[in-house]
Amino acid sequence: MAQRLFGLYFVAVNACKQSIAIDLKSPEGRDAFLRLVDQADVLLENFRPKVMERLGPGYAVLAKRNPRLIYCAISGFGQEGPWANRSAYDQIVQGVSGAMSVTGDHRSAPLRTGFPISDTMAGITAAFAISAALVAQRSTGRGRFIDVSLLESTLAAMGWVVSNHLNAGILPEPMGNENFTAAPSGTFKTKTGPLNISANEQKQFEKLCQLIGRPDLLSEERFGERHTRNLHRAALSDEINKALKSKSAEEWEEIFNAAGVPAGCVLSVQDALQQPQLVERRFVENLPLAPTEGQQLRVTRPRFLLDEGFPKPSAPPLLGADTATWLERLGYTRAQIDEMADRGVVRVA
Repeated sequence: MAQRLFGLYFVAVNACKQSIAIDLKSPEGRDAFLRLVDQADVLLENFRPKVMERLGPGYAVLAKRNPRLIYCAISGFGQEGPWANRSAYDQIVQGVSGAMSVTGDHRSAPLRTGFPISDTMAGITAAFAISAALVAQRSTGRGRFIDVSLLESTLAAMGWVVSNHLNAGILPEPMGNENFTAAPSGTFKTKTGPLNISANEQKQFEKLCQLIGRPDLLSEERFGERHTRNLHRAALSDEINKALKSKSAEEWEEIFNAAGVPAGCVLSVQDALQQPQLVERRFVENLPLAPTEGQQLRVTRPRFLLDEGFPKPSAPPLLGADTATWLERLGYTRAQIDEMADRGVVRVA
């Protein structure tokens, strides 16, 4: 029996998938691939631009065989332009997009985010684009080519940071845990630790002042209106921090949320995953694998809920685990598959 040796990142993103391993550099491998494409709705690849064309099955070739095919290419900088052939990893894109320049504060910036945000945003962008193209495909029968760039996906996700610069000439600055658009909105100090508060609306600020025992802040000229609070955010934060020292972050979180003032403790990943909100919604699922050294492998569920239950997640596949099954569906005999595997044209787990 094959031993499963999975990297944990592989486990995180490959549950519920199948694996077909084909060498596109061999004529027989390309032929098998083309037969798969004939039955496909979507092809997704993340090679550098023009790699698929050099291998043979580029979009122009595939679209002639299957006009309904939706072909999505994800690359660092897009299929065209002076940077098109540059190597790209998440951190490179975080840097050249400007995202790192606004992450952290004036002392710590530039900083990368604690997870691969450029990779993630490109994947989400591709998923939306493919979904939209599938809707059109159903009604028109037409496929299309989709060009997704990590760089553009990251900049698009930066929202008001980019918009403020484009439309108001504002140079974005790293503001740490402060919210540029409103005050008090950021991370504050309590008796036991940090607490995020977003009293962005006037009524929320008024309620906050009452709850912390500082109604006098409402009558101060510096803090009375949203605009002036933004101008004097540091002074306002100092006053709020002093008041919050009387209780723990957990106590204030409960008090504020009960009164309609958005607030939340700053948790570790470990603590976040143990919160009742995620536990009750079964956000984490066990994989159907035997525990390794006493530890069960687990994955997070899809990032949305349907009105029917999700099926239990299947284990990530071994490389080539589904090659034989699919080649048989395409008309290959078992003898042909074994012979192709012996010559390295395909891999069969």
